[in-house]
Amino acid sequence: MQPDLSIRRVLIHRLGSLGDTVVALPCFHLIARTFPNADRRLLTNFPVHAKAPASAAVLGDSGLVHGYMRYTVGTRNPLEVLRLAAEIRRFAPKVVVYLMPIRPWNTVKRDRLFFRMARVKRVIGIFSEPEMNSRFDAATGLYEREAERLSRMMAELGDANPADLANWDLVLNEQEREAADEALGGLRELPLIVCGPGTKMPSKDWGQDNWQALLGRIDAMYPRHALVLVGSREEFDVAEHAARQWTGPWVNLCGRLGPRETAAMLGRAKIFLGPDSGPMHLAASVGVPCVIPFAGFAPAGVWFPQGDKNQIVYHRTHCAGCRLEQCNVEGHPCMTSLTVEEMEAAVDRAMNGRDGNTIIIQIS
Repeated sequence: MQPDLSIRRVLIHRLGSLGDTVVALPCFHLIARTFPNADRRLLTNFPVHAKAPASAAVLGDSGLVHGYMRYTVGTRNPLEVLRLAAEIRRFAPKVVVYLMPIRPWNTVKRDRLFFRMARVKRVIGIFSEPEMNSRFDAATGLYEREAERLSRMMAELGDANPADLANWDLVLNEQEREAADEALGGLRELPLIVCGPGTKMPSKDWGQDNWQALLGRIDAMYPRHALVLVGSREEFDVAEHAARQWTGPWVNLCGRLGPRETAAMLGRAKIFLGPDSGPMHLAASVGVPCVIPFAGFAPAGVWFPQGDKNQIVYHRTHCAGCRLEQCNVEGHPCMTSLTVEEMEAAVDRAMNGRDGNTIIIQIS
């Protein structure tokens, strides 16, 4: 599709926080290319969980969007719904881009009805229920990544092409890069291994002792490297515990950098280690290989990081795809079965530039 220079106002609907925003970057770039003259505003949820920065903290001054509208997730308050509809009518977008995560079909139909009530005539990104779900590849046993699914929903506008790293550009500015360098101090002269061991979802937690043991082994394998720990302020102590066996230079930056400064710092890294999390997607967005002990929270593949050098260790259990933030299965098998030895081997593959690999083991 050629750029539409006549459209002056576009509303983009995307919920979520750090990771949800990052995986939509190729679509944000496509929307900006298609409607370059438009005032592009994002209808999103905020405030969000303290460990998950809002979309504004991710997109910053990139120019991909120009403003935000507040959406209260799960609201049933008619006054709140009417307030939002009135705000959208005042903004008067010619187009709404429905860039939403997979939702129940009744919710999608309700959203479509809401935008009609808000007097929006054109909505891009709503199809039939089967088309909006993630596609399964029987050859690999994986579902399409969320970035790929979202790009498919945007096909009317053109090819978002998530395989091209240029479409993940956060458009970082010099001040953000300088803040990252200042936080690293002298470590910026050394090859960096970055680890974000924390997670806001207990079901994705690999365990502090596992991270400590793994980092101790990596320190012995790569003695001339520095360790950088990232995450939210609430994850500072988790990161400190993980670094106890690291004998080389290291710094704990948890809570010290925002998402965009973290992305600038990650651009210097050799690899990123951590659970399925926002920092993982930030690392992938700047082309850094990710080594991830993946939980069975979502169907395998949906939230795997973009890129062809990532090393994913995933154990498929009978309860895979549970979507539980707090595991209720005895022993939490999808995570406790992941060994330090498996992760150590995955780190070695990533550090030596091996092509991406997904280790899937069936656990009964």
